[in-house]
This record gives sequence, structure tokens and C-alpha cells, in this order.
Amino acid sequence: MSGGQAIRGGEPASRVVVLGQGYVGLPIALRAVEAGFDVVGFDVDLGRIDQLQSGRSYVGDVSDAALSEALGSGRYRPSAKGTDCAGFDVAVITVPTPLLEGAPDLSYIEDAARQLGPLVRRGATVVLESTTYPGTTEELLAPILQAGSGLVPGRDFHLGYSPERIDPGNVTWTFRNTPKVVSGIDAASLLAVEAFYGALVDHTVRVSGPRVAEMVKLLENTFRHVNIALVNELAMFASDLGVDVWEAIEAASTKPFGFMTFTPGPGVGGHCLPVDPSYLSWKVKQSLGTPFRFVELANDVNDHMPDYVGRRITDALNRDRKAVNGSRVLVLGLTYKRNSGDVRESPGPVLCDRLSAQGAEVRFVDPHLAPGQSPAGAVPVHLSEEELRMADIVVVVTDHDAFDWELVAAQAGRIIDTRHRLPDAPNVEYL
Repeated sequence: MSGGQAIRGGEPASRVVVLGQGYVGLPIALRAVEAGFDVVGFDVDLGRIDQLQSGRSYVGDVSDAALSEALGSGRYRPSAKGTDCAGFDVAVITVPTPLLEGAPDLSYIEDAARQLGPLVRRGATVVLESTTYPGTTEELLAPILQAGSGLVPGRDFHLGYSPERIDPGNVTWTFRNTPKVVSGIDAASLLAVEAFYGALVDHTVRVSGPRVAEMVKLLENTFRHVNIALVNELAMFASDLGVDVWEAIEAASTKPFGFMTFTPGPGVGGHCLPVDPSYLSWKVKQSLGTPFRFVELANDVNDHMPDYVGRRITDALNRDRKAVNGSRVLVLGLTYKRNSGDVRESPGPVLCDRLSAQGAEVRFVDPHLAPGQSPAGAVPVHLSEEELRMADIVVVVTDHDAFDWELVAAQAGRIIDTRHRLPDAPNVEYL
């Protein structure tokens, strides 16, 4: 389904509230403005709201120009005032769902539901996008909304779940052209949720209910997490066996069936991969009393990749008759993925902290990193010929396009490249 506007009680919906203006919520809010809706972008972070109101974006996929255009239309209002959310036709919840001591923290969803409850009107639609375990929409969100509104989900208002599929920095697959999975707690809710997203995206995909939609998100990221762990562990064994794992992966990728390319790296980061599979593992353990062994093994492998990279650094320095203690290590890139400013759960800062604890003089370059996000034991510097030459070893953690890779290859004495970005050379050692 595509085009048109969402329907509320038989009338076109025009007022949308997006709770949470982060890397998921802000793109949705601006796309809804572009599609003709009046949008309130709600966030409890006053600093974020101040930035948005002044036309300054903190989300990599949203430019200042796009934000200013939305503000200029008069149909986008960033706000931290709960009263500004009143009168909505559609509310989309895109708040964080982190792990707290290994267990899902759904307090942000609960707070959003309590905020929305008294504002829900007959015929309105509420959609949850935040990553969570199967059952959250119906067992947690629905009762809170019903208690706050006095209305019954499914009878008096529509309720559904649609997993976010935002891939920060991906210019090929954007929010608009990535198929959107939609669900509702009943047939009418499904139609309402699909109508809203059909106005925003090129293609929607129906599933039978919120539990399936909630599982879709966890399945997608658990699939990636497990396969990345597979190639990470394979990279360790291949190195010890004297095999170029990158060459093996490249050759295997020529098979037109039965293989999908995943590449090793220094670990996983961002909100999704380090968190989402653990939601599924936690739910399986809580509900069924059995461990999800694939997820636990993948967590173990990926969580220890910074340790493995650290050992490779130690071995490389030893070959030069140097110790980690007192050596100057230059780390290129700290964010979790190329051309992104997102440092959440990134292995880069973990590696810096561990090298610093061993007495290394750690310096790093990352043009995408926001001020104030530097690891405590590392010094931010600019990429230069002098920095490269002075480093005892250079470690490529994140392969940003902004780096002058020819300069790195030419001036660095010894390099460990965890991303296979640099050409094969005597001074380059791959993961």
C-alpha cells in the first residue's frame, strides 16, 4: 500500500505525535511532515528540543536543511511539553529500550504510555516501534493506555506494532523505500496502522499480529548477530591457521545460492546488535526456562572481539620488540559503523580503555564523533603525517570515508586493519 492519508474514525488523519526524536523518531516525524501531516516531535530531552527548534540536527540521516524545511512548513513542532501531544490522530512511540543489568528496560515505553493514556481519543491510533520482546504491545502497552484513557484498545481506539528498520548512514535503503512491517491487535487496528504507514513508505508488509511483528525485529538482528559472531570466530581460527579469511569470504560470496556475505570486525555496536538478541534470549529464558544458546554464544564471541584485537596489537608490537606499556597507539574511528556518529555500544572505546589500562598512550581520530564522547584514557587528534609517523601502531577500527587512506598507507609504520579497508602491503595486517 502506498500514498494517501491514514484514516481515523472514517476521516483523514492529520495530527501525528512522534514520541522520541532520536535516530528513529526524527526521520519518521520529518517524513510525516513531508507527506502532509501536522507533526509534534515530542522528547523529554530539553537539549534535543532546543537544537531541533533552532534547526540543528543531531541525527546523521537528517540534514539541517531538511529539518529547517520541516520547521518552515509550520507543520513540525518539536516540544517537551506533554500538553502539546493532545488531540492526536496517530501517535508513534519510538523511545529507547536498553538493557539494564542484562534484562530489558521498558521504563521508557511505560512512561510514554502514561503520557499518552489520558490523551487517547476514540478512533485514534497508537503504534509502538521500539524494539522489544513478543507480547509487549498487548501485555504492557495496552493496559497502561486503557487505564489512562478509560477506552478499550481495539474497540475504542486502534493499537499496533511496527518494527523500526532504520539503518543509519544507508543512502540506498531509507525509511521511505524499506518495506515496513505492520500489525494491529485486531483487523481494524491493522488497517489503521497500515493506512498511516502507507502514506509514508513505498511498501507495507502485513503480519497477523503484534507478537509476530515484535519477533520480526528480533529475528532480523539476531540473524545478523549470530552470523557476525560466526565470521569473527572464523577470523581468529583462520589467522592461526595461516588462512586469509577475507579472501575466503570473497570467494564464497561468488556462490549464487546458499551463502550470504558477513565480514569480521572489532566487535558489534549501535543499539540493535548488542541489545536486540538479548531481548529474545531473556524472553525465552523467562517464559520457557531454557537458554537461547546461539544468542549466548554470539554474545560471548562478539563481546570479546576487542580483547582479541588487543592481543593482535600486543603481538604486532612484540614483533617490533616493543611493549604495549609506553607505546603510542593511534586508533582510526571510534563509532560503531562507517560514516556514522553513533558510538553506542561501540567496540572502539572499549579497545581504547583496555589499551590505556595497559599503559599505552592512546590517541584517536574520528571526525564523526560528537564533542564530549571521547574515552577517558584517549586523546583526540587530527589525522596527519606526523601523527601517523609518531605512532608505534595504527589500528583501523571504523573505516570512515573521510579518512585519507592513501596517507595512512604511506605514512604508518605498522597497521592492524580490522575492516580490510587498506590495500595489502607489508605494513598492513588484517584481522
